[in-house]
Amino acid sequence: MPADRFSTAIRLKALGEQAAARVQRARPPRRNRLTGRAALLALVMCSLVVVLAYPIRQYISQRSDITEQRRKAQEAGEALDRLRDQKARWQDPEYVRQQARRHLHYVMPGETGYIVQDGSRSATAHRGPEAARRPWYENLWEGTDTADKG
Repeated sequence: MPADRFSTAIRLKALGEQAAARVQRARPPRRNRLTGRAALLALVMCSLVVVLAYPIRQYISQRSDITEQRRKAQEAGEALDRLRDQKARWQDPEYVRQQARRHLHYVMPGETGYIVQDGSRSATAHRGPEAARRPWYENLWEGTDTADKG
């Protein structure tokens, strides 16, 4: 009896081994996904990203600064051209006469100058002698109050 028992156990063990072998053949061999080489490659890639992140950010920042400086230089050149044109206009005596007439209300000898007021100025513009007698800070506050109302 003991031989039968062992023989059955041996048969079951053999059947189990055969079944396990069939399962192993049916399933592809499982590999470890993270090998030493892959870990080293990942470490090198992460190191490169960390090392290069700051210089790349600086490069992009400097490129935008260069673009901004070029724009400012172009605007300064345009302003310089406008000022040169204005300087050339002021060299013309007729232009100077025209500006003196317009802004300073100059008249030529023999002409009569008129200033037409359209009434748009406030009546408080000419305060009279009482404003001269008050302290300066009262005049300041009155001007501020008038500006707030208007």
